[in-house]
Amino acid sequence: MAIATVNNLRHGYGGTLVLDGATLSIADGERIGLVGRNGCGKSTLMKVLAGDLQVDEGNVQVNRSAKVGYLSQHPRLDPSKTLREEAATAFAVIDILHAELDQVFTDMATAEGPKLEALFRRQEEIEARINRAGGYAIDHRVDATLHGLGFVDREFGTPVTSLSGGQKARLGLAKLLLEEPDLLLLDEPTNHLDIDGRRWLETFLAEEYVGAVVLVSHDRWLLDRVVTRIVEIDRGSVREYPGNYHAYVNLRRERQLSEARVYEKQLDKIRAEEEYIRKYKAGQRAKQARGRQTRLERFKEEHLVERSVELDVMHLSLPTPPRVGDIVTTAEHLTKKYGEKRLFSDFSLSVKPGDRIGIIGPNGAGKTTLVRALLGDLEADSGLVRRSPRLAIGWFRQTQDHLDLTLTVSQFLQSVIIGLDGSTKGSEQQARDLAGAFLFSGRDQDKPLSVLSGGERARAVLAGLVASAKNLLVLDEPTNHLDIPSAERLEQSLLDYGSDEGAGGTGGAVLLITHDRALLDAVCDRLVILDGQGRATVFEGGYSEYLAKFPPSAVERVKEEEPKPAAKASNAKKQPSAEAKKSGQPKGPKGPHAKLTLDEIERRIEALETKIRGIDRDLANPAVYSSPAKAKDLATQRERVVADLRPLEEEWARRAES
Repeated sequence: MAIATVNNLRHGYGGTLVLDGATLSIADGERIGLVGRNGCGKSTLMKVLAGDLQVDEGNVQVNRSAKVGYLSQHPRLDPSKTLREEAATAFAVIDILHAELDQVFTDMATAEGPKLEALFRRQEEIEARINRAGGYAIDHRVDATLHGLGFVDREFGTPVTSLSGGQKARLGLAKLLLEEPDLLLLDEPTNHLDIDGRRWLETFLAEEYVGAVVLVSHDRWLLDRVVTRIVEIDRGSVREYPGNYHAYVNLRRERQLSEARVYEKQLDKIRAEEEYIRKYKAGQRAKQARGRQTRLERFKEEHLVERSVELDVMHLSLPTPPRVGDIVTTAEHLTKKYGEKRLFSDFSLSVKPGDRIGIIGPNGAGKTTLVRALLGDLEADSGLVRRSPRLAIGWFRQTQDHLDLTLTVSQFLQSVIIGLDGSTKGSEQQARDLAGAFLFSGRDQDKPLSVLSGGERARAVLAGLVASAKNLLVLDEPTNHLDIPSAERLEQSLLDYGSDEGAGGTGGAVLLITHDRALLDAVCDRLVILDGQGRATVFEGGYSEYLAKFPPSAVERVKEEEPKPAAKASNAKKQPSAEAKKSGQPKGPKGPHAKLTLDEIERRIEALETKIRGIDRDLANPAVYSSPAKAKDLATQRERVVADLRPLEEEWARRAES
């Protein structure tokens, strides 16, 4: 059953059409990923579904009884409330019911006979409505949701007026998730979430939330885990692909290759027609030539297929950075505190040419501070740092205040990149080749930086960095404002940069601060993990290896830095008995696999993971999608196997922690 449909939507801004005949149906409980280049119309379609925008043409139908929830970039919050009070307003109806119930109890004190019996019936009715609306467990749900999205107990009493922009965005998301609408519209919900918050959100959406979801996100891991259908907006049109993001990438590639073949055939036809027109436009066949010219122009306007720039393989000839020696930078026993908060202590790390190190941790854990200390941009409280005297750093920061916004894209790139000899400035052609590799079309290359979006400007800066002959790149959340194709181009360029052999013999080094797990997994071969409690550790391996060795616990994340207030009696957790403690039983509840040995659990996990990989291979096969029923069956099988795998992982993690 469709919860919402849109038919033949057409909408534009300033003469530019972003939706052109868009049609879409959303089934009850479905999970849809909405993808496309920045500015293609994703947010426009979300606003139309939310009822916040009237389109130029077309119609939208939403089930009359359905409640629609839309994650706005600027959530409406009550400035008079604290953070937790505002989150709890998602259950405002329960507060009203409790007030009514209190009045019933007050009236009972003086009522007799039939009036008292009527009050008893009224009590039963109100309590039933309270249970249907969430019962007496709402305190736990509010706390769990706030914890999941990265808030700690000491922040619960913070006035809304004192929250940062990122905190307000997370609070708005918490309220929306607690309200549990029938159709949930999420536009970039991970923008202010750390990796733990993203894990929590994807688990909630994949396993707990029962309504329909339309999700706009550049987080490829989130899309892979949550959605079962991808809807792509491309040049105003809507294309649908069954499966998750991984399946979509393969199917889109096949479509683009097919369109490229059609495009080449059309170019052959155009060249032949243009040759005929040039040959006969001034002779006896001039009339026929003019007719062909008219038909050719109409053909170009109505039928010419655009070749996707994403098909171009990126071959970057990067300049040679200065040789840096055997060591880029070395830190020994670094410690840093801000006030009473310890960010890291006794931390040591050696960065060598060719290293690609990912730095991860909760928001506010000190990731950027650690990098600044490593590079001498900030003095640590104690410890020693030694840096190569030939160190040349290219640093991507969250703001680009240093840019001359009057320069065009190609002019900016030519001003910052280095020639292939490593000493002269890059040529205009090199700048334009680089711009094209980072998905700037010929027309876009001549736009001034002042008119670019935040994502386009970030893309230009990143392009300049990778071609600026630096032997160390420091990237602080580089994909925050990039669409997925741009993030994939950055990923490819960093792999090319990391394999360059001009910086001391083994390539330039990369320090990457990011919550983008796909980028982290593809680029980095070593991790620095900050836990937000003053500890920083080094893991030798990539992100997938880290997850395999330390799978995220399914136990609710607790991030409090101070004791919780005493819980209400109705919500208090039972403590283990003295007998249980004496018997040495494992901590935590006994799950369905509690009787299995650890070896048996690991064998079952390995078997299920192998099965998932096999299903993913089938889903990546374009031939599968000639049969929608088969594709849907594979997606259902995958969900079932993942559901079987999760309690095994939980049991494994529980024993690892006990």
